Amino acid sequence: MTTPLWCLCIAAFFPFALSSLGGYFRVKQFGTYDNRNPRAQSAALQGVGARALAAQENSWEALAVFIPSILVAHLAGADAERSSAAAVIFIVSRLFYSVAYLGDLAGMRTAAFLVGLGSCIWLFVLAAAA
Repeated sequence: MTTPLWCLCIAAFFPFALSSLGGYFRVKQFGTYDNRNPRAQSAALQGVGARALAAQENSWEALAVFIPSILVAHLAGADAERSSAAAVIFIVSRLFYSVAYLGDLAGMRTAAFLVGLGSCIWLFVLAAAA
């Protein structure tokens, strides 16, 4: 499997990792995890728990751009080395994004988001040039 496809696999699990972290903060804030009505409990989260939930939601949304950019580049036969670099940059940017979100570092979060988005655009450009 190619590096971009491995990055796609990694990106697909980011939301689940953030969900687990959110579960930890739910138990910490409420004393228990409400598995009967988890969305209502999530909506009441505050502080870092709320930010973990928001980071999780944004990770799902980021997949909507990353998945097609990886697949289009792969199917178009885009330059493998550059596609790999763009995919790795996306993963690193999403890691920084999540850390920045949890740490309430809005400027770093925005910068990381833009780098990740730029890497997806780069993948589409590479596909167009192939």
